[in-house]
Amino acid sequence: MLSRVADSIYWINRYVERAENVARFVDVNLNLLLDCPPGVTQQWEPLVVTTGDLEVFRERYGEASAENVLQFFTFDREYPNSILSCLQRARESARSVREIISSEMWEQVNDFYLKVMEAAKAGSLSNIHEFYPQVKMASHLFAGVMDATMAHNEGWHFGQLGRLLERADKTARILDVKYYILLPSAKAVGTPLDDLQWIALLKSASAYEMYRKNQYRITPTGVTEFLLLNREFPRSIHFCLLEAERSLHSISGTAAGTWSTPSDRALGRLRSELEYVTIEEIFQDGLHEFLDGLQSRLNGVGGCIFEDFFSLQSA
Repeated sequence: MLSRVADSIYWINRYVERAENVARFVDVNLNLLLDCPPGVTQQWEPLVVTTGDLEVFRERYGEASAENVLQFFTFDREYPNSILSCLQRARESARSVREIISSEMWEQVNDFYLKVMEAAKAGSLSNIHEFYPQVKMASHLFAGVMDATMAHNEGWHFGQLGRLLERADKTARILDVKYYILLPSAKAVGTPLDDLQWIALLKSASAYEMYRKNQYRITPTGVTEFLLLNREFPRSIHFCLLEAERSLHSISGTAAGTWSTPSDRALGRLRSELEYVTIEEIFQDGLHEFLDGLQSRLNGVGGCIFEDFFSLQSA
C-alpha cells in the first residue's frame, strides 16, 4: 500500500476518534456541573491545561469561562484539535482516498462534518448537552461503517491503529483531568462529591455500566484499574494497546511477540509494561506522573509509526 494512502486512512480514524474524545473530555465537566451541589466552583481552565494549549487559549480568549472553553474545544477553526477542525481534516483525508475507502465511509464522515458545520453556523451553545452525545454516536457510526464495508486488509489495520492509539491517549487524559485537577480539594476525597466525579468520569467513557458489572463499589483504585488495565473493556488503555499491537503486527508481517521495526518495539514495550504493572505500583509512584509518562510514550509510538510507514524518506 502507498504510504500516502496508509497515512490518510490512519489519520481519518485518528481525527474522527479525536473529535469523539474531545466531546467526551468536555462532557466530563458538563456532567460534573449538573451533579455537583450548589456552591462548588465551576472549573473550566483545568480542561485547557491538560491539553497543553493554555497559552494559545489565553491569547485568543483570555478568561476561561464556560462559553469560551466550549467554543475553543468545539467550533474554533483555528484550534487544530477542536471538534470542527478534526472533522474538517478527516473529511479532507477521506476525500483524498475516496477510491480506496468505501463510499459508505465517505458518506458518513462527510455527513458528520456537515452536521457539526451546521451547529457551528447556528452559533448557539444552548443545546450543547445534546450536541456532544450526537458527536459520540456519529463517531461510533463511522467505526461501524468502516468495519462492515471495508476489506479487513492492510488499510483497515492502519485505520484501527490510528483509532486505538488516539483512544488510549484520550482515556489517559480524561483520567488525568479527574485525578490531578478537577477535585476541588483533598478534603473532598471519599465524599459524595468525589463519588459523583468518578461516576461522571465512567459515564464519559461509556464505562459506567460495564464497571458496575465488574465491581461493586465506586472507588478511585477500582475505576482507575478498570480504565487503565482491563483487558476486555474496549476503551481501557490496556485493551487499546493489545488490539493496536495486533494490527501493527498484521501490517509489518511479524508474529506476536516478535519485533522487526522501531514501532513494533516501542508499542510492544509499552504494552508489556502494562501487562505486568499493578494498580498499587501506579498509585505508589503517582497516577499523574504515570499518565503523563504514558501520554509521552504514546506520542513516541506515533512518531515511530510515521518514520516506519509514512515518511517519504524511509519510503
